[in-house]
Amino acid sequence: MFKKILIANRGEIAVRIIKACKELGITSVAIYSDADITSLHARMADEAYHIGSPLVSESYLNQSKIIDLALSIGADAIHPGYGFFSENASFIEAVEKSGIAFIGPSSNSVRMMGSKTAARTLMSKNGVPIVPGSLEAITNVDDAIAFSEKIGFPVLLKASAGGGGKGMRKVSSKEEFKSAFESTKREALKSFANDEVYIEKFIEKPKHIEVQIIADKHGNYRHIFERECSIQRRHQKIIEEAPSPFVDKSTRARITSAAIKAAKACNYFNAGTIEFLMDQNKQFYFLEMNTRIQVEHPVTELISGIDLVREQILIASGSKISFDQDDIEINGYAIECRIYAEDPENNFLPSTGKLLQYKEPNGIGVRVDSGFAAGSEISIYYDPMIAKLICWDNNKSNAINRMRRALSEFQIAGVTINNRFLSFILNEGNFKAGNYDINFIDNMNYNSLKSESQNNNKDENEIAAVVIAALIKSNTKAEAKVGKANNLNKWRDQNYE
Repeated sequence: MFKKILIANRGEIAVRIIKACKELGITSVAIYSDADITSLHARMADEAYHIGSPLVSESYLNQSKIIDLALSIGADAIHPGYGFFSENASFIEAVEKSGIAFIGPSSNSVRMMGSKTAARTLMSKNGVPIVPGSLEAITNVDDAIAFSEKIGFPVLLKASAGGGGKGMRKVSSKEEFKSAFESTKREALKSFANDEVYIEKFIEKPKHIEVQIIADKHGNYRHIFERECSIQRRHQKIIEEAPSPFVDKSTRARITSAAIKAAKACNYFNAGTIEFLMDQNKQFYFLEMNTRIQVEHPVTELISGIDLVREQILIASGSKISFDQDDIEINGYAIECRIYAEDPENNFLPSTGKLLQYKEPNGIGVRVDSGFAAGSEISIYYDPMIAKLICWDNNKSNAINRMRRALSEFQIAGVTINNRFLSFILNEGNFKAGNYDINFIDNMNYNSLKSESQNNNKDENEIAAVVIAALIKSNTKAEAKVGKANNLNKWRDQNYE
């Protein structure tokens, strides 16, 4: 078993990994940038080290600094969380060569799945259904138009190295193809340093269903059911559920079997997710593989009782998966909402600043994964997600009611959050009935949400003014103390309980 793990990440996922390390008796090591000196993950870890400026290229994405630090402090493993280096094959290979264990898949597996076109080809060869489209990048616009006419418009242009909804455009006709093709290539080059583009048939009203898999280095593979991830804004998930209300028993058997085939095709080990698009007839198609732990992993944990981060650590240390497939079954229903510092009524403008008040909801079936506390700073440098709120109950209806109650109890002052918007979605009739696809938010009517907000804003502003006035004086003193702190460990011992 590992003795010391360096966590190459920040925020809520770093906190989540720290908790798993503590339960396993492993020393946890955090890294922090200038912007994260008062962050929760740095305060909670057994050890914490300054890694650089707020710019990710100089801190959380500085490969040499991270690996050199891990070697100098005697860390025997690195956990990347999600994002940053979690799916960077070059970083993983460098970690492997350093003699430090990487808590995740091999660099070979990540490299195989890193190219969307190569992954599609591999899946097709191994009997995993893929969306009709090109198996290789298309560089010539005339060839691309001819191929699109062959499979039929509308089509999707997608960056081969893409992800997160970037480098993707729907094209409905030959006339608009050239400009869309060129702009997709430009965006792909800017975002991923790779302008390769491929084409997929556009699936009308698809649902986004993903399967959690886990595998060990001894050739054992398991699935931990599916998640429903169709509630998205600009291709980013904001609400996730497990299990999917759209997937019946026979469909579940087919899609989880396909997910295991996909994992075996790239000799995968550790935790991973196979993402599928599913049409209205419950036919599904491979979309991509996320070769890491997912943001939405808690909903799977709540319905299965499996601690996925614990399993990641144990598998990386050489252990076998701790459960057989027949040992687990779906228990109840779980929903996750991503709490963002943003204003849904102002075109989702990000909100930055100090959290003058931060109080999480609680109660039976309520879980909060967060990387922040009162006094923490929401900066311009990183993703504006503050926390993940996860609620469990015996069925979807009860889980929705619990989630809406919990959302109303999340008390945050200093920044604007999206909790009312999330509650609005949960209260929509089609969401309650499971009648939605990935276009659900785009097609929503916000008028009733804005009307409700106008009625509530006056009272909330008065409450916030009282809270802010009461907290500013005490926070000013704390800021001065933090600003003078040169030794984070000493500061943490004095100020964190």
